[in-house]
Amino acid sequence: MFVGKNIPIVYEDENFLVVNKPAGLLTIPAPGKSSSALTEMLHAACLREEVSWRPHPCHRLDGETSGLILFAKGKSKQKIVMELFRLRQVHKTYIAFVQGGLQKKEGVFTRSLEGQPARTLYSVIEQREAGGALFSVVEVNPETGRKNQIRLHFKAASHPLVGETRFAFRKDFPVSVRRLMLHAARLEFCDPWTGETREFKAELPADMQVFLDKSIIV
Repeated sequence: MFVGKNIPIVYEDENFLVVNKPAGLLTIPAPGKSSSALTEMLHAACLREEVSWRPHPCHRLDGETSGLILFAKGKSKQKIVMELFRLRQVHKTYIAFVQGGLQKKEGVFTRSLEGQPARTLYSVIEQREAGGALFSVVEVNPETGRKNQIRLHFKAASHPLVGETRFAFRKDFPVSVRRLMLHAARLEFCDPWTGETREFKAELPADMQVFLDKSIIV
């Protein structure tokens, strides 16, 4: 399937497809807003190609977040995949750039969100400096799927994501960029139709890689 030159299909079979969403694009349309969303674009591609199925998102990414999203081909298949998410059998890995240097190189956040348990594992890949200010490149594995979980957990730890504007004031932190530095880099799960282990990866988008290349390791 061809969606658009900036929206690559990472994988597709008869049951689902994995899309690499660019930053700045919503997963589903926002209520009361006319801006396009990835789901709408996939629907339009299905109509153009005259296929019988329709794509249904099995999870979401914030509009500011780039990376992998899993879509099922049809409502009944969506229910099957979403059960994997409910049972925490889909393993998600994000790459985040966060403000400052974390004291622990790896750890876990367990702060409840909206009255629900939430658990986020992290591991520092490296520390870098941009414009004389320190930031950390972190691998993040959310074990639960609360709304804005990664962003809220790092904010609560006083290390908000670089580019964060919703949960922190950009002017209060030394490293500033135009968009949120968060990328859904990897998905892994057992295919419910074949029993095979599926693993999908998406490289850092160009803007995050350019920002990284302009910084120095410390």
